[in-house]
Amino acid sequence: MRALKIIVFVLLSCFASVSLAWSGEAEIRASIAQLATAKGFPEIEKIVKDLAALGDPLVNPALTALADGNLQVRKSDNAIFITRDGGAGVALIDPVTGEDAGEAAKADVVKIKVNNGLRRIIRDSLGNLTLQSPDTATRLQAAQTIFRNSDASQLVALDAAISSEKISAVKTQMELARASAILNSDRGDDEKIAAITLIKERGGRDALSLLTATEAKTNGLVKDQAGAAVASIERSLAFWATGQNVWYGLSLGSVLLLAAIGLAITFGVMGVINMAHGEMVMLGAYTTFVTQDIIRDSFPGLFDWSLLIALPLAFLVAAIVGVIIERGIIRHLYGRPLETLLATWGVSLILQQGVRSIFGPTNQEVGNPSWMSGSFQIGELDITWNRLWIIVFSLIVFFVLLVALNRTPLGLQMRAVTQNRRMASAMGIRTPFVDSMTFALGSGIAGIAGVALSQIDNVSPNLGQSYIIDSFMVVVFGGVGNLWGTLVGALSLGILNKFLEPFAGAVLGKILVLILIILFIQKRPRGLFALKGRAVEA
Repeated sequence: MRALKIIVFVLLSCFASVSLAWSGEAEIRASIAQLATAKGFPEIEKIVKDLAALGDPLVNPALTALADGNLQVRKSDNAIFITRDGGAGVALIDPVTGEDAGEAAKADVVKIKVNNGLRRIIRDSLGNLTLQSPDTATRLQAAQTIFRNSDASQLVALDAAISSEKISAVKTQMELARASAILNSDRGDDEKIAAITLIKERGGRDALSLLTATEAKTNGLVKDQAGAAVASIERSLAFWATGQNVWYGLSLGSVLLLAAIGLAITFGVMGVINMAHGEMVMLGAYTTFVTQDIIRDSFPGLFDWSLLIALPLAFLVAAIVGVIIERGIIRHLYGRPLETLLATWGVSLILQQGVRSIFGPTNQEVGNPSWMSGSFQIGELDITWNRLWIIVFSLIVFFVLLVALNRTPLGLQMRAVTQNRRMASAMGIRTPFVDSMTFALGSGIAGIAGVALSQIDNVSPNLGQSYIIDSFMVVVFGGVGNLWGTLVGALSLGILNKFLEPFAGAVLGKILVLILIILFIQKRPRGLFALKGRAVEA
C-alpha cells in the first residue's frame, strides 16, 4: 500500500510539473499573441512589460526579435512568428520553442514596429531576464555587458540577482556591474566612492575607461577618487604591458629558435652558409598543408592529430631534400664560401619557384587543431594557445637535439668534426657521411620548424625568406655551432625586438638589432658561447 502511495505521488508530481510548464508556455503565447492586435506603441510597451514580468527565459527570443525588427504577424490568421530572410520568402520560427514553422511570402507577413523608447524598454527587460537565467554563462555574460555599458536602469534587477546568486564568480561580476551602473546614476557620493574602490580593485582596461569617463564628468571628492584610481590602474597596466612584451618576445624567440637551430648545426659543423635553409622551413609548412588537405578529404576525424602526423613527414621531406643539396652541390664546393653562398641562394630560388608552380603563388590555408585554438588570460596577459604550444615544442626540440648530440654516436662524431675535422678524420670518422647526416638533421629540424610556423604565419613560397636573415643573426650572436648559444641568442633577440618595436617600428627595430649585433661581434667575434678546439681557432 505504501509503495502504491509513493507511485501515485510521483505520478501526480510529474503531472503537476508538466501542467505548470504547459500553463507557463500557454500564458507566454497568449501575451505574445496580443501583439498582433496592439494599437500604438503604449499598448506594445504594456505587453512587453507583462512578458518580462513573467520572469521566464522563454520570452527572450520573442523580445529579442521584436527589438531587432524580426517579429512579424501573418496576415491570414494573425499568428506571430520570428522571421528570417529566406530569399524569395521568409522562414517562420515559433517565437516560444524556436522550432521551424514553415515559410511565407514576404507580402503575407507584416512587421511589428517599435521605436527607440520601446527598444530601450526591451533591452532593460532582457537584462533583467538574463540576470535571472538558469544558465550560469548567460548570467555572467549579462553582468559583463552591464559593467561595460554602465547601465543605471539595471540597478534594481542587479540587486535582485545579487541577493539570489549562489556562484561566487558570477556574484562578484554582478557586484562589479552594479558598481559600474552606480557611477552612471544619480546615487550619492558615498556610494559612488565605494563603487570606484571596487572597480579599482578589479582593474583592467574596461575599468580604466569607465573611471576615466567618471573623472571627466564628476566633481569634488568623487573626481579625486576616480583620478587616483585611474593613476593606480595605469601603473598596473604598465607593469602588465611590460610582461606582455616579454611574452611576445619569448614567443618570437621560440620561432627564431626553431628556424635557427638547424642552421646552427649545419653552419657549425660544416661552416657552410646555406641560403636555402629557409626553404627547408617552407617545405615543412607545405608538407603540413598537404597532410591536412588529405586528412580533410579522407579522414576528417583525424584533423586534431594532423600536426602530429605532419611532424615526421615534414622532417623526412626536408631531410631528403637537404641530403640531395649536400650530395649534389655543396660537397663539390667545400672551402669556397662565396660559391657555396651563391649556389645555395640559387637553390632557394629554384625551390621557391617549384613550390609556386605546384601550389600557386597565393597563401595556403593551414588550420589550427582545437587544442591550438583560442586564448586565455593571466591577469592582463593575453596568452594564445598556438604560441604557448610553439614555445613548448621549440624547447622540446632543443632538449631532444641536445641529448642526441651528447649521447648518441652520430652526435659525438658531429661534435668531433665541429672541433677538429682533420683529427676526427684521422681517428676513422667518415667525415663525408657525417656531413650528409648533419645536413639531413639540420634540414629536417627546419622542416618541423615549418610545421610550427604554419600555425602562426602565412604558408607561401616566401615563408622561409622571412626568417633566414634573423636565423643567421641568432647563430652568429649565440656562437656558431653552440646550441645553448642559439637558445640564449634567439630568446634575447626576440625580447629585444619586441621592446624596440613600440619606439622604433618593426623595420627600424630590426636595423637597430643588427647594429647592436655588429658592435657585439667586434668585441666577441665568436659570439656569446664560443666553441673550443684547434680547428675553430685556426
